[in-house]
Amino acid sequence: MEFIKCSSEQRNAVCEMYAQTVKALEENINYPKWSKDHPSVEYIDESISRGELFACIENGEILGAVVLSENPEGSYELGDWKVDLERGEYLVVHTLATDPSHQHKGVGSCLVDGCIDYANANGYKAIRLDVVPENIPAVKLYEKKGFTYAGTKDLMRNIEYIPCFDLYELNM
Repeated sequence: MEFIKCSSEQRNAVCEMYAQTVKALEENINYPKWSKDHPSVEYIDESISRGELFACIENGEILGAVVLSENPEGSYELGDWKVDLERGEYLVVHTLATDPSHQHKGVGSCLVDGCIDYANANGYKAIRLDVVPENIPAVKLYEKKGFTYAGTKDLMRNIEYIPCFDLYELNM
């Protein structure tokens, strides 16, 4: 498996992977509370154009994807962070997903390891993220990779069905 920055050539495959992920979530337990509106095609296009969309691939197939951004998309200053950092000194993980047909094969680990390697290679001091508190699979993955809990907060995103998020960080 290889961790790559996605280009426009991977757009359709990434969109299809996210669509399959949302479908599987809706048919089972929708831990992150995603819908066909999130992650949207526009969000994926914007992430690719900003150079923020990454994927784990094998033999040219998209196995999973993640957005790595300096934008927390919410009030991250409310977190109980161990290290006081300014925006731009840390990366934020968004919309990490594994293709349902490739779950339990190390794709999530590949994605998180790729995020860590990218952050280290580019001089970031930490990686931060937020997760829906009920998203136990994601929490287990992040904690396994060394992320620590930084509080449960209302990030002022005004998402009625997700009033608060659990925050996690990995300091470099």
